[in-house]
Amino acid sequence: MFLPRQRGGVLRGHGTLMTEQDKVHISNLLEVMARLRNPDGGCVWDLEQTFASIAPYTLEEAYEVVDAITREDLDDLRDELGDLLLQVVYHARMAEEAGAFDFGDVVATICDKMIRRHPNVFGQDTVDSAEAQTRAWEELKAGERGASGAGTLDGVPMALPALIRGSKLSGRAARVGFDWPDTAAVREKLDEELAELDEAMAEGDREGMADEMGDTLFTLINLCRRLKLDPERCLREANSKFETRFRRLEALVGSQPGDWTEYDINALERLWQKAKQTEQSG
Repeated sequence: MFLPRQRGGVLRGHGTLMTEQDKVHISNLLEVMARLRNPDGGCVWDLEQTFASIAPYTLEEAYEVVDAITREDLDDLRDELGDLLLQVVYHARMAEEAGAFDFGDVVATICDKMIRRHPNVFGQDTVDSAEAQTRAWEELKAGERGASGAGTLDGVPMALPALIRGSKLSGRAARVGFDWPDTAAVREKLDEELAELDEAMAEGDREGMADEMGDTLFTLINLCRRLKLDPERCLREANSKFETRFRRLEALVGSQPGDWTEYDINALERLWQKAKQTEQSG
């Protein structure tokens, strides 16, 4: 069994960040996975898995990490980070079995990348702010893509949620100058797209509606980018707000005689406003 490769000198003068107990824990996790994937006495289910079959679980665990962070539940975050780490170990183990790479290679690769992309920490460069660091990071990434012959939009995963992928695609294009001149121009574009959506709706053109709705959403993503807002976070918080208010509305309906059929949209709107007032009052 192997341990992550040691990168001598990287943290010289700053002390070690990994204790011997940490190394034991990592080694134990690697051994657990090796045992699960052992054809002689391993887990039948684990032995049947492939990169493709495990990928959905990897995505699910990443979302569960984000959910724990959103809920500010650190105990749950600890557990979910462990589940996500298991996914990394799982993929690395299957790659090792295929003779491609092992967990040590994964750790070495990310260490090399982080050191290369932080010359302000591991080299002589300096940055004045987090924003300057972000620009330097993106310039380094762009240089790496250029050196490999990759295009501006290459490497943006197709499997990303559409909002995140749209933000990354438009951000990549903006870095090479393909962007609106200012935020006001993006806002004007949004009005244009909404007008085109209205036209498609008036014509009952469902294919046109879908096309224009996509353009409208993509323009909203660009507006978020110009305003330095994360569209995924904006929508996630809007979802959470709606869920909270609707549950209050549901409780109000349940606290009175009758059921949902007793309320028309006007009555429900009054209860919805009451639910909002409850939220705003504390």
